[in-house]
Amino acid sequence: MNKIDQYIQQFPEETRDILNKIRALIKKHAPDAIESIAYGMPAYKLNKKPLVYFAAYNTHIGFYATPLGHEAFKEELSKYKQGKGSVQFPLDQSIPYDLIVCMVKLRVQETGFKINQKTK
Repeated sequence: MNKIDQYIQQFPEETRDILNKIRALIKKHAPDAIESIAYGMPAYKLNKKPLVYFAAYNTHIGFYATPLGHEAFKEELSKYKQGKGSVQFPLDQSIPYDLIVCMVKLRVQETGFKINQKTK
């Protein structure tokens, strides 16, 4: 079991399911990204640049797609609580997986990688 598996295992089943789905989406749309733990949460780098991070909390999932990942989706993210470079997806609402995919794809482009045709 790697460190991200260990991180995910510490949460209740419903939260684990969400985290595993986010992880799978990142791996699907950024298959060359390197997985690690940074700042105590799952982190992904591509072309030696930070791609995205995510984390679970008691009431929400934090998603971090900085620097431009949040600015580009300002309107779509406006209904969620945000911090500097972060957005909170409440656990008592549907997680916007399609939006997460769009943010990951944008960050892949920003790091200089072309999106694989299979991931479109």
